[in-house]
Amino acid sequence: MDFHRNHHSTTSPTSSASSTTTTTTPIPNPNPNPNPSSNCISTDDPMHSWWESISKARSRIHSLSSLLPPSLSSCLSSLADSDRPALSLLSSLESYDAVSSALFSPLSGSGSDPICHWLYDTFLSSDPHLRLVVFSFLPVLSGLYLSRVHSLSSDSPSLPSLAGFEAVLLALYAAETKARNGKPVVVSIPDLSQPSLYHTPRVHKPNPLAAAISPHQSIGVLSPPLEPQIAVKSTKRACIVGVALDSYYKHISQMPTWSKIDFCRFLASWAGQDCHCLHQVSDDDTNEPDLSPALFLEGGNEIDDVTEEMDQLMRFEKKNVCNGVVLESKGSIIPLPWELLQPALRIVGHCLLAPLNSQDIKDAASVAVKRLYARASHDLVPQAILATQSLIQLDKRARESAKATAVANSSSNANTPSKAKNPEVLLVSK
Repeated sequence: MDFHRNHHSTTSPTSSASSTTTTTTPIPNPNPNPNPSSNCISTDDPMHSWWESISKARSRIHSLSSLLPPSLSSCLSSLADSDRPALSLLSSLESYDAVSSALFSPLSGSGSDPICHWLYDTFLSSDPHLRLVVFSFLPVLSGLYLSRVHSLSSDSPSLPSLAGFEAVLLALYAAETKARNGKPVVVSIPDLSQPSLYHTPRVHKPNPLAAAISPHQSIGVLSPPLEPQIAVKSTKRACIVGVALDSYYKHISQMPTWSKIDFCRFLASWAGQDCHCLHQVSDDDTNEPDLSPALFLEGGNEIDDVTEEMDQLMRFEKKNVCNGVVLESKGSIIPLPWELLQPALRIVGHCLLAPLNSQDIKDAASVAVKRLYARASHDLVPQAILATQSLIQLDKRARESAKATAVANSSSNANTPSKAKNPEVLLVSK
């Protein structure tokens, strides 16, 4: 809740009475509009802003250190003493694992959860680098929240309190609502009657939404205007989480590797591990990622092997064991409405195709997008089928291109003549 303080200028009755009895000579003020804060340090000073940001980040790191095991105190202290403490915390795998382990606790997510309080207060600090730290934990927080809500609602009528998770999600939703300023997120659909975008005539219209009247141009609404929310209702849950994920996507280029991998793992679990529609994926692809237990599954490189493992998972669903290997599952199967699936596809598309991503991220995204395709084919969601199938084909072509480039480089290195080595000269001392 935002608190706004209104400052009103008041006149003391005693001072006004004394002014009527005392005669003074007025002194002309050279500044007709005095600024009472002119003697204070200007907030526009870059040095002052930099030091304030450093102090705020160090304070938040020390606060986090009191919530985590004492073994991490030295690591967090070194992060706080760095030149850029917030960015150092963002790139620290040890602190990320510690906070994630605390969030995975069965009692986490309640209104009294200290980690949720820390995330909420850190996001409200309005420091851009500290907000990136909060965004990095969004895949774990949203994944646990949705998995617990849908898994526990089917088992017991009374749900445990998840007010801590919901408070953080509402904070992200409120920030995005304020940023959009009541406007929808729209995209201009090109004129499909023209051969290309370069043939479209430049017509300047005063109202950008007036293009929707044209028979050749239209405006597509990606997201309608957001309404303020004070609580997470069941009918608004997917929208709130989807908006939070859309905010995550805006900063995804600054997110660490482990945060992206965690999102892909949760997304694959949300889609389901035992859907028979998985066999609809092309089975002649020999460039599939290695589906190791770290990426949910033990299996070969062929999609047929993955399908066989899916059939085995149906029998060992309760034990979560496959071929004697305990599988790592980050969540459970949940409903995937389009308002939640749309930002998730944007994120997984970046993880799959961004050139600077590591191979681990691309492999995790490849598993997730194939599970999503199987789920969309099972649920008959046309837009999800089109999007996931396109991502699968783009991933396939990218892997084929990378393989062809690697083969060409290896062959060129083999055909390159090497420089003849000089004969060895043995020095013998007399």
